[in-house]
Amino acid sequence: MEQLIGAGAGRHAENIQELNRVSAWIREQMRLFGVPCHYQNFSVNNLPYRNVVCSLNTGHKERVIVGAHYDAEKGSTGADSNASGAAGVIETARIAAMDKASLKRNIDFVFYTLAAPPYLGTENMGSFIHAKGLSKQKVNIAAVYIMDMIGYYDQNEVQQYPSGLKWIYPAHGNFIAAVGNLQSRDLTYAYCMAIRKQNQLQCERIIAPSFVQELDFSDHMHYWKYDIPAITITDTGAYRNKRIETGQDSLDFLDTVKMGQAVNGLVDVLFTN
Repeated sequence: MEQLIGAGAGRHAENIQELNRVSAWIREQMRLFGVPCHYQNFSVNNLPYRNVVCSLNTGHKERVIVGAHYDAEKGSTGADSNASGAAGVIETARIAAMDKASLKRNIDFVFYTLAAPPYLGTENMGSFIHAKGLSKQKVNIAAVYIMDMIGYYDQNEVQQYPSGLKWIYPAHGNFIAAVGNLQSRDLTYAYCMAIRKQNQLQCERIIAPSFVQELDFSDHMHYWKYDIPAITITDTGAYRNKRIETGQDSLDFLDTVKMGQAVNGLVDVLFTN
């Protein structure tokens, strides 16, 4: 996460040089794990941006996507949002690459840009570019797992929710959530069951129809548009962490032990499903 945050120059849409530094570092880190990558280049307002797409091919027909965005909103340090998620995907790749013969599917590890405002929710997001590209290919995508803000936990924090959900879920902010729609409910179930096997971190499934706007805050929403089952693994972001999108979103407030537990749950899913 320190490498992703860098010197605090800001990895936002206006600072393409910093975005390129981060994406190049991610690509090199993945190469060291033996996972080759390429850039998925695209333009927004005549400016160049790039996703990093890294493929761990195991010879299977089905493919799984594990993704996270690496950019942050202007003015934010971007530790929880989303150095935590990108680091989680990098760590997942490291573990998976060590025993890739045991995997049941090919895995693409994808690092997106332009997920933060002002492009959040638009077709300029890197995840939309990636999902649209997949829809044009003859690729069997079994699942998409997004890691977006996985580092902030506080037993005493009052957890907020989209309308109508606070009566169903815990009042405290000390759990990991698997956010999905009806099509991806089996993915949320498998992930939370993997977390519960560890008996360390509480996991909550948040299921809602795709049209519920309060749950379309991350990269999973673009895969839903193309009927690809996708979930986001998250600490719920701004519903819990009030430092998100500010200069106070620093590593000092993150719990790397619980982050590791969230990653271990995803690794278990990848090797058993």
